Amino acid sequence: MKHSIYPCIWLNGNAREVADFYTTVFRDAVITADSGIVVTFELSGQKFMLLNGGPEFQINPSLSFMMVTTDPAEVDSAWDQLINGGQALMDLGSYPWSPRYGWVQDKYGVSWQLYSNDQWEITQKYVPTLMFTGSQNGRAAEAVHFYTSVFPDSKELGLLKYAADSLDKEGNVQHGEFLLKGYKLGCMDSSVEHRFGFTEGGSLVVDCKDQEEIDQYWQKLTADGGAESQCGWLKDKFGFSWQIIPVQLGQMMGKGEPEKNQRMMSALMKMKKLDVAALEAAYNGTI
Repeated sequence: MKHSIYPCIWLNGNAREVADFYTTVFRDAVITADSGIVVTFELSGQKFMLLNGGPEFQINPSLSFMMVTTDPAEVDSAWDQLINGGQALMDLGSYPWSPRYGWVQDKYGVSWQLYSNDQWEITQKYVPTLMFTGSQNGRAAEAVHFYTSVFPDSKELGLLKYAADSLDKEGNVQHGEFLLKGYKLGCMDSSVEHRFGFTEGGSLVVDCKDQEEIDQYWQKLTADGGAESQCGWLKDKFGFSWQIIPVQLGQMMGKGEPEKNQRMMSALMKMKKLDVAALEAAYNGTI
């Protein structure tokens, strides 16, 4: 199933190198496009975007990717490659929730939770997971309620909360899952004193069918303390970054007409919320 929501990882000129690396790590990886600025790849049919955005931002463990498999050997294989030049955030081993689990940050700064469980029916193999730290700690449940109110075809799948005698603050979310437009996401709170939080280094892209959809998501996600940024980027009230873009953008870029693309991109760089009609006019040279 193709989803209209997918993750983006901000990189500094090495997007193709990173994509090539993941095709060696994951048995179900394939590179689907490379424009030089943007590289896309799929894992089990799920889209990921890599953006050569520059040195300003780097992804951190506040956004990680959980790989769920029934095969412990798949966990071990991925771990052995991802730990090379990376670091363990939770050691590979057996845990109460999984016979084979490990959390690793790879050499590019991207975090993966590798999870095996042969008792599950896997409906989505890779699940982006948001960790609420620092000033956002304790807001995971609030965020789930907010996000599922913004997007159609959304629902809360479950929130496991810490008890009074557990390792984190009572009532914090230990692990949660929810659907946005049919796309599964995870969340958790952490009271540990981390030196990271949400940044543009890890974001979610929303492909929109028309201007009306762009306007709706933009208005809702920037409400109550969110903030507009440039080129279709925004931050919501929790500080998490979203890219709200029209599907027409990819369609035009995919035609391979450099002069038209340059005109369109020049117009896009001047925008905050994207204007589909203005982008199409710039592309066609009618403005």
